[in-house]
Amino acid sequence: MAYFIDLFSPETYEAFTRSSRDISGFRLRHKGMAERIKPGDVFVCYLTRLSRWFGLLEVVQGPFIDDKPIFVPENDPFVVRFRVRQLVWLEIEKAIPIHDDVIWSGLSFTRGLERGSIGWTGKVRGSLVRLDDRDGKFLAEKLTAQFPQGKAYPLDEQDTKKLATHTVNRPDKVVTVSVPDDSAVVEEVPAAPSAETRESIRVQALIAQIGARMGLSIWIPRADRGGVLKEWKDDGQNLLERLPLNYDDTTLRTIEQIDVLWLRARSIVRAFEVEHTTSVYRAFCEWLICSRFNPTWTSNCTSSRLRRSARKCFKSSNVPCFLYWRKALSRTVVLTFRTIACANSAHRSISRTFRTLYSTNT
Repeated sequence: MAYFIDLFSPETYEAFTRSSRDISGFRLRHKGMAERIKPGDVFVCYLTRLSRWFGLLEVVQGPFIDDKPIFVPENDPFVVRFRVRQLVWLEIEKAIPIHDDVIWSGLSFTRGLERGSIGWTGKVRGSLVRLDDRDGKFLAEKLTAQFPQGKAYPLDEQDTKKLATHTVNRPDKVVTVSVPDDSAVVEEVPAAPSAETRESIRVQALIAQIGARMGLSIWIPRADRGGVLKEWKDDGQNLLERLPLNYDDTTLRTIEQIDVLWLRARSIVRAFEVEHTTSVYRAFCEWLICSRFNPTWTSNCTSSRLRRSARKCFKSSNVPCFLYWRKALSRTVVLTFRTIACANSAHRSISRTFRTLYSTNT
């Protein structure tokens, strides 16, 4: 018997719960991995966004290909399927968080790590990853003991937000999108920031200071404000407590995650992403979410990369999905990603470049 991770989003969790619970499906790209799995193996079910373990499914038959809609109303992408037998299936409130003391100290890929670490997340980024036998047996024992009566793990406000489904109206249909949110991670990790983190915070503070001196209103994500305000002494006149924008909730939550915004009245003058330890890919994803449905302000996005070459930044923007959007939106939006590469003279270079950009774009 072997144990494999089966990832569920809150949406697929609900869909499987409503189903007969005898078919588990995966995307076509998992076909090769699925062929390693045999009857008698066990799927250990993990809920994304909430980071909870909640179920055990024993493989009875498969894999086989079937595109009959089960998990979504049409065009079901989970076509690589197994017939399974439910061993454990917990309600979300009873699902066991991976940060639970017993679970955290019991798993080989979390044991010894600090709670705020993300070193363990690689293990749960994709379905059909094989668990170490001891980890699999450990989780199976804990989930079995939790079912049917076990300890409750109530959802807090942050958990409830993560479970919310965000939709955007397109001309042809309504689509579901995910909104990036790092606030939970930041709040869980009050440890002192590293030198690299302090550098990015200083750049955010400098951008905010420049915008304030220009008479613009400033937005900083709530998770970053503590650090930024240690570097930038706002007089209380420029920093906004909420964004004065009329976008839908999904777009607004995405915009709120952008590192620095300059605003004049109810309009965004420029949006800045300061990327150091995180990938520029995420910054572009945030811009695409907003620009796809609100294309009027995309040309005012700027990415600041610390100690990284501009070439790598633009290489990231040339991956297929970005090229697709460029072609699709070429008549209505100009995707202008200006990259400012900052080395030891970061403050001087940024200040000079921002003055130039502002004077040429207003």
